Amino acid sequence: MSEVTDAVTHFVEHGPVVPVMVLASLAALIATAGFHTRWSRRHGQAPPAEDTGARPPTTERPAGTGADATGPAGSGPGGESGALWRMRTTVRDAPGSLAVLCAALADRRIDILSLQTHPLADGTVDEFLLRAPGELSGTELADVVTAAGGARTWTERADAHDLVDAPTRVLGLATRTALDAAELPLALRQLLGRCTIRSLPAGAGTGAGAEAADAVPPEGTLEDTVLRLRAPEGGVISVERPQLPFTPAEFARARALVELDARLGPRVPRGGDVLTLPEGSDITVRRADTRDVEAAKAMHERCSVRTLGMRYHGPVGDAGRYLNHLLSPRFGRTLAVQTASGRVVGLGHLLWDGDETEVALLVEDAWQRRGIGGELLRRLVATAAETGCESVYAVTQASNTGMVAAMRGLGLPLDYQIEEGTLVVTARLDPSARSAARLSQGEPIGQE
Repeated sequence: MSEVTDAVTHFVEHGPVVPVMVLASLAALIATAGFHTRWSRRHGQAPPAEDTGARPPTTERPAGTGADATGPAGSGPGGESGALWRMRTTVRDAPGSLAVLCAALADRRIDILSLQTHPLADGTVDEFLLRAPGELSGTELADVVTAAGGARTWTERADAHDLVDAPTRVLGLATRTALDAAELPLALRQLLGRCTIRSLPAGAGTGAGAEAADAVPPEGTLEDTVLRLRAPEGGVISVERPQLPFTPAEFARARALVELDARLGPRVPRGGDVLTLPEGSDITVRRADTRDVEAAKAMHERCSVRTLGMRYHGPVGDAGRYLNHLLSPRFGRTLAVQTASGRVVGLGHLLWDGDETEVALLVEDAWQRRGIGGELLRRLVATAAETGCESVYAVTQASNTGMVAAMRGLGLPLDYQIEEGTLVVTARLDPSARSAARLSQGEPIGQE
């Protein structure tokens, strides 16, 4: 894995001068390393101050029980030829053990599409991508494997994304991480599957009975369903997956990805889009990070108490104390709106929170009602859709008609919840809704 880190780092630092053979070697290294990206959905909402993952999904089953999805052949993700399943089981490290398991699968007309092995001290964890007859349930699949000598079997339904060439997928994952520091939490989730990822600052504890963040050794720690790694900016990245223990191979892969991020340092994509407002003024929409804290603080000072109250949902003291968190690429993505003179007049935040990712906007009073909020929102929601989020939500006050109008302008299915004056508007990003959404970034800015 260190070879992969070195190769990707060299590619990013030297750009297109890297020979084609180097890229080919990089792909081979990734394939040899056995990277594995899990394309799966996350559900639930986690504390916004530290959590970039999600609660364990309700579709998971404990080891040995499987997911009882049933239906006629061809009705599942696998199409007419059957349903796709991802399965993990532990077999004895003895000659012929895997052959017996494969024969049992063949007897039930179960096709093995891919296989990865994770050596352990007392056996081997084998991870399969399978195409099974549509009428076969998760429980039945687990029973077949158990009878053939498998232990601690875990299954879940897979989808067509898992059929993508693994080396190509992982090369893209490493490259995305190398080009943008905000990609690390998302890359870890895609690498490790359904999990909860928390960034913990130096000196902070990881919860009751857990070691302090600054006590994690440089090489990290692996404790069954929890792994911890030193964060590039200090502190610790904690990853939890209660439904499935991590293997040493997964731990090594995650550590290599974090090492790549650390070696490249802070970075956001360069450039921005210049847009023209209805009255003729030009603005630039660009990515922002913690280097923009001072400009963001100055914008807060120019905002009215009412505007800040709408954004932060209550009495506002020193709103600037939130900005280091909000602008950190570890917790999401931020877009800034900048005038021709370089002044920041608007901020849009997309905070990673599982499938219910939060979106938040703040536009300086003098620049409101010019379409800026709607433009930021469209771009943020498009980003959420591209990264596989199932929904985005905005928390505001019921009287914030501007935010409500901007959410309605997305053209997506919306859910509203109001409690004691607090309004939560959730936009669902299912595939059919994404295709219908007006998320184009090339349209001219209109009035909110």
